[in-house]
Amino acid sequence: MTGEKIPVAVLGATGSVGQRFVQLLDGHPWFQVIALTGSDRSAGRVYGEACRWVLGEAMPAWAAEMPLLPSEPEQTGARLAFSALPSEKARAIEPEFARAGVLVCSNASAYREEADVPILIPEVNPEHAGLVEVQRRRRGWQGAIVTNSNCTSTGMTVALKPLLDAFGLRRVMAFSMQAISGAGYPGVPSLDILDNVIPYINGEEEKVESEPLKMLGRFDGDAIQLAGFRISAHTNRVAVSDGHMVCLSVELGQPTSVEQAEAALLAYRVPPAAADLPSTPQPLILLRSEADRPQPRLDRMAGKGMTTVVGRLRPDPLFDLRLVVLSHNTIRGAAGGSIYNAELLVRQGLL
Repeated sequence: MTGEKIPVAVLGATGSVGQRFVQLLDGHPWFQVIALTGSDRSAGRVYGEACRWVLGEAMPAWAAEMPLLPSEPEQTGARLAFSALPSEKARAIEPEFARAGVLVCSNASAYREEADVPILIPEVNPEHAGLVEVQRRRRGWQGAIVTNSNCTSTGMTVALKPLLDAFGLRRVMAFSMQAISGAGYPGVPSLDILDNVIPYINGEEEKVESEPLKMLGRFDGDAIQLAGFRISAHTNRVAVSDGHMVCLSVELGQPTSVEQAEAALLAYRVPPAAADLPSTPQPLILLRSEADRPQPRLDRMAGKGMTTVVGRLRPDPLFDLRLVVLSHNTIRGAAGGSIYNAELLVRQGLL
């Protein structure tokens, strides 16, 4: 892309994912933030005063001085909006922006299950962006809503894609260990998570069991035909700041050695439509050979937090293959993923 930057808004900018949007959009080569929105009680205040910044890196100076606006399309003046809104608010607000001609790249779960709303992972399913035109035709919108997946589903879907393409998939058992940042801020009370593991995250297992089937499904030009395998998920909150880890046991569609699976993971490439974008992961998949990797503290920032890290690839006595997947939940699984989606949509002429 050349020429002037595209004006964008961040909806729900004061929350933890909104802050990650602000951080990742700072100096973005294609996008220029012109509006930040907040709740009714924070609208009118400057961002630096209203936002309790929780990221380790400093708040960008331009953001600190920007006034917070209501989450209304006529207030922002943006052609593209990144939504970090809570799902209940997103359900009401995001369609208002889409009707007003704004392309909404959403981190919220409110519309992921809608048949005409794509859940995009550009390195997995860039062709699903074609569903945007279906959505516009059916709903009469000038804009659109495009979502990224649940933050736990992202890394495991990236890792499953090469295996599905090469060998087919029949069944997947997924056991997650999810960072506390996935609960937002203030998130999980310290007395609940310290010295503890919480074996329940509301709604999470259902998302992990359903969303990859949509993302790995086939777009036939009008709808997505879900992938034909099954997932059983156990989701757990652990005392890690960032980085979701998923342990997978996989039954493949044909007999496969560990060496063949490793070769498939290493050979997988970003589809041409999503290659060479500003947020394209470098590398896409990092395969660790050490017996004790990946680890969140050591590996979550691989590829600036956009790389999917895979390790402990080995035989499974009940299924065929076992592996461990790590991805950064607030970068690849949230704000960074939405920004990558927007870059793909711009490249495909859908803005």
